[in-house]
Amino acid sequence: MNINIISLFPEIIESSLKGLTGKAITKNFAELNLINLKEFSTNTYGSVDDTPYGGGEGMLIGIEPLEKSLHSIESPGHVINLSPQGTLFNQNKAIELSSFKNITFICGRYEGIDQRFIDRHVDEELSIGDYVLSGGEIAASVVIDAILRNIPGVIGNKDSVTKDSLSSSRLKGHSYTKPFEYRGSKVPEILLSGDHKKIEEWKIGNSLWVTREKRPDLFKQLQLSEKEMILLRQYEDSIL
Repeated sequence: MNINIISLFPEIIESSLKGLTGKAITKNFAELNLINLKEFSTNTYGSVDDTPYGGGEGMLIGIEPLEKSLHSIESPGHVINLSPQGTLFNQNKAIELSSFKNITFICGRYEGIDQRFIDRHVDEELSIGDYVLSGGEIAASVVIDAILRNIPGVIGNKDSVTKDSLSSSRLKGHSYTKPFEYRGSKVPEILLSGDHKKIEEWKIGNSLWVTREKRPDLFKQLQLSEKEMILLRQYEDSIL
């Protein structure tokens, strides 16, 4: 996968290239191309923004430097603008984008970017939440991390991906490690039973319960099988 990022502050992206993201790049699962928008300024001041027509607060990034920076990329592929006006990014979108060969992220700043660039070149707009950031760089880092972990081979244990929260439209259940007992709080006995079938059933029931309690909006969208409803009731009975 080739990932291009057009930004006024590419160093913000560079600082996030640690852990999983860094591994994916160093092991050639993905190639990252950082484009500094300032290098495509069309004036002697080196600026890429200007005041908006019709008045209003703040400054807008102009279409000319954006278009020049995009044209500098050999294969921009799917162009994404990070914006609070975009569609809310989720796990299904991360999985979808992980199959793309070329993706270009546009990281806006100030009050946004000229709408004409969006109309001409942007394939979709994505938001990571209903709040406003100083720029698109942090949002791009979030989206890239979520995409890369879904590329086969990036994470050694594929079950870590398929059983993540939201991968099956429900949250991951409770997890425990040593010690077995800590200040009177014990790990559920079933997890030490060695009965893999019962453990898996407990995990499904627990996952459904966690989803219902923490994200009722997600739970309402689930179409539970008769078996899943039984496992949920069994889990509820076990904690009463």
